[in-house]
Amino acid sequence: MADRVLGELDDLGLGWDEDDAGSRIGSTMGNILCRLPGRAAGGVPLFLCAHLDTVPLAGALEPVVEDGVVRNAGGTILGADNKSAVVVMLEAARRIVGENRPHAGVELLFTPMEEVGLLGALAFDVGRLEARLGYVYDQAAPIGDVVVGSPSAQELELRFHGRASHAGMYPEDGRSAVLAAARAIADMPLGRVDELSTANVGVVRGGTARNVVPEWCELEAEVRSHDSGRVTALVQQLVDAAAFAATISDCTLETKIEPKYQGYRFASDDPAVQLAVDALGRAGVEARLGLSGGAADANVFNVRGLSCVNLANGMIDIHTPDERIAVDDLERMVDVTLALVDVARDADR
Repeated sequence: MADRVLGELDDLGLGWDEDDAGSRIGSTMGNILCRLPGRAAGGVPLFLCAHLDTVPLAGALEPVVEDGVVRNAGGTILGADNKSAVVVMLEAARRIVGENRPHAGVELLFTPMEEVGLLGALAFDVGRLEARLGYVYDQAAPIGDVVVGSPSAQELELRFHGRASHAGMYPEDGRSAVLAAARAIADMPLGRVDELSTANVGVVRGGTARNVVPEWCELEAEVRSHDSGRVTALVQQLVDAAAFAATISDCTLETKIEPKYQGYRFASDDPAVQLAVDALGRAGVEARLGLSGGAADANVFNVRGLSCVNLANGMIDIHTPDERIAVDDLERMVDVTLALVDVARDADR
């Protein structure tokens, strides 16, 4: 993907550079930054960002267009998340260059390893960006949705230690770590806990054989909330449930808690939001402001002092074999991008 993007940028005669993030985060590519120098007096420079990685392919990649919709005939993900944004950014750059379109400065940033924790963006030096305001197109929703808030999140690893024994001959001598984990899960607040918060146990692993009382079991969980204080409280509730379950099951508990990402919240009159609303209007799309339950590279940029808004781009059923996107939506997002460039050019710094 990185090589293909670099080839497209070369064809457009655009300069680019790649940082050393790849070697630092275990990726085969670094962050790619391309600048289109401004050709207009005044205005607000913009950066646009997309990630080049996808969730794993579980089959062949055979994209087809059926009834105006791009799908994968190979029985696995299409990769519209986030290649659809990559396509839009490259096509918008092609139009800007081909039309000598005046603008206040546009920077294109392509990141690796977003899907496994926003790692590329975290490894990027935001001081290299001239623009202080930007957009990612990484929300699987109808075009027009403007994400003005994203949650904070923490990850938990909860490992129960019991005692192994023969399950048929000496079950009384064993202490089942799986039973302790099951009791903990049953006692945890999971799902949509409240209108701002969610909690989930996503991975359960443990045991050695079906005829052995399992001496260990591990849970991988996460908590998200638009209220950072609520994240802390929910994490404590999950840990308390696990500790109680371990105690009554005569097991011990090992816990590991790590921040996953920090959330952000925009006001409706923030410049980045207003530019997006104006640009959507110019493209003939009604803007709808709302919150997201997920994260994107925008989380990293906002925490580091930039203003970065996530815009929906029409992706449907991402991360599934039914992932798809309409050709019309790809073209409409190019229109939205060019409108963003125009609105930013005409805006006051």
